[in-house]
Amino acid sequence: MNAIPDNFRCGYIAIVGRPNVGKSTLMNVLIGAKVSITSRKAQTTRHRITGIQTRDDAQFIYVDTPGFQTRHANALNKTLNKTVSNTLISADVVLFLLEAGTFGPADEQVLNLLPKNVPVILVLNKSDHVKDKAVLMPFAQKIAAMREFAAVVPVSAKLRFQTDALENEIKNHLPQNAPVFGPDDITDRSEKFLAAEIVREKVFRLSGDELPYTSTVLIEQFLQEGNLRRVFAAILVERDTHKSMIIGNKGARLKEISTQSRLDMEKLFGGPVYLEVWVKVKSGWADNEMGLRAYGYE
Repeated sequence: MNAIPDNFRCGYIAIVGRPNVGKSTLMNVLIGAKVSITSRKAQTTRHRITGIQTRDDAQFIYVDTPGFQTRHANALNKTLNKTVSNTLISADVVLFLLEAGTFGPADEQVLNLLPKNVPVILVLNKSDHVKDKAVLMPFAQKIAAMREFAAVVPVSAKLRFQTDALENEIKNHLPQNAPVFGPDDITDRSEKFLAAEIVREKVFRLSGDELPYTSTVLIEQFLQEGNLRRVFAAILVERDTHKSMIIGNKGARLKEISTQSRLDMEKLFGGPVYLEVWVKVKSGWADNEMGLRAYGYE
C-alpha cells in the first residue's frame, strides 16, 4: 500500500458472545489466517487476541475475546471476564455473536454488557444449521427488539457464508483513521505466544471432554536459527491423571499433539519448526492470581 487514501478507515472490532459460539473461527476467517485457537470445547480462548486485516481502503483490527464465563468463580474466570469488559469499552465496533435460532441466559448476560454508545452488529452465526430458514427472520426480529443494533447479518463462519457482507457492514461503521499496523501484519501477538496457543488448541482438540479447561501451555524456550524455529513447550495440568490422559497409550496422544502443532506452526511461521513437548503437573495454578500473571494472563 503506497499512499493512504483520504477516506481510509481503521478501527478496533470486538467479537463477543457466550463461550463456544464461534468467535475465534469467525475472526480467523475474517483475517484469512489462523491466529486464534478453535476447539469444540467451551472456553478455549483465554486472552485478548488481535487479528489484523488490511484492505486498500480500510484496516480491520479484530479483537477476539474469551467467552463470558458464568460457571466457575475462580481467579482465571474473573480475569477473563475483566478482559471482555475492558475490550468492549475500547472498541469502535462490536460484533455480538449468537448461534442462529438460540438465545439463552448466557447470551442475555453478554447482551447486557454491550456498550450503549458503540455500534453493535448482531451476527447470527451457524445460520447454515437452521433447517427452516423461515424461522431466522422472526428470531432476528425478536433479538433486534431487545436493543438497537447497527445491522443484523446472518453468517456461517465455517462455510465463509456472508462473511464479505459482514466485512462491508463493519467498514461502514469504522472511523476515518490512518492504519495502526503495517499492511502485512496479521496479529500483534508474538510467535512465542502463538506457538503456545497452537499447542493448547491441539491439547483440547485431541483430549476430548475429560480434560479440564484449566490446562495451559508454557513455552520454556523459543529459539530462531536462520529460518528454523526451535520450540520447547510444557503442557501444565492439575493432576497426574490429566498427565496420563494427554500422554495417551505408549505416548501416542502426545506424539499426535506434537505433530499437529508443528505442522500448524510451520504453516503460520512459513518455515521449518523443531518442536519438543512434555507434560508437567502444577496443581492450583488457575486459582492463583500471581500464578495467572506468571503464565501471561493480564
